[in-house]
Amino acid sequence: MIQFYVPDIADTLTLPESESGHCVRVLRMGEGDRLQCVDGAGFRYICRITHAHAKHASVEIESKEYIGCHWTQQIVLAVAPTKNMDRIEWMAEKCTEIGINAILPVRCEHSERKEIKISRVGKIMVSAMKQSLKTVLPALEEMQPVENVLRSDFPGHKFICYCGDDVPRRELAKEYIPGSDAVVLIGPEGDFSPKEVRLALENGWIPVSLGASRLRTETAGVYAVSMLHILNERNT
Repeated sequence: MIQFYVPDIADTLTLPESESGHCVRVLRMGEGDRLQCVDGAGFRYICRITHAHAKHASVEIESKEYIGCHWTQQIVLAVAPTKNMDRIEWMAEKCTEIGINAILPVRCEHSERKEIKISRVGKIMVSAMKQSLKTVLPALEEMQPVENVLRSDFPGHKFICYCGDDVPRRELAKEYIPGSDAVVLIGPEGDFSPKEVRLALENGWIPVSLGASRLRTETAGVYAVSMLHILNERNT
């Protein structure tokens, strides 16, 4: 069954215009047809259409179930967006499909992109949540200086993926403890500056590598999130 994203469905019993159009105009659904809605907060609703309007379709809720995430730990990705936004949008889509709790865009000293429009990335994440049949929409924060993230408290492992050889690095696959919360920080194409690396070490971040290959920023993000899930699943 196709999922529709309706964050306020319990209060409004109405699909947003974009979802109404897809439901009524594209899928040709009408009064009496059943559909599945998610609110992005973990709940899935089985609904029946009561008014098939292409801009504001109305429904009645037949059942409500809390699904939540299929993983129990917090998985957070902090990443410096690439110059080419298509790549970071692809990364956000794939990480949402795989499973992630939050994406934190960061601005580094060597960043080629200083700002992003999170509204577009957010729409891509909504589509990925629906496509992958998830009920929780990952948080997407506004871009912030990497120093803010490096100084912030996080109840779990803090990993910084660093390419330089001047600082001893460990393998993420061996350092991560399955079942625990983790935030992984991916730098820009030009890597982190020495100042940023020093600040990370001072605040308890663990320098790690993602293997022998040098990966693009967006590939590194997807690889890291996938690795954490695989390690967690092997431990269950």
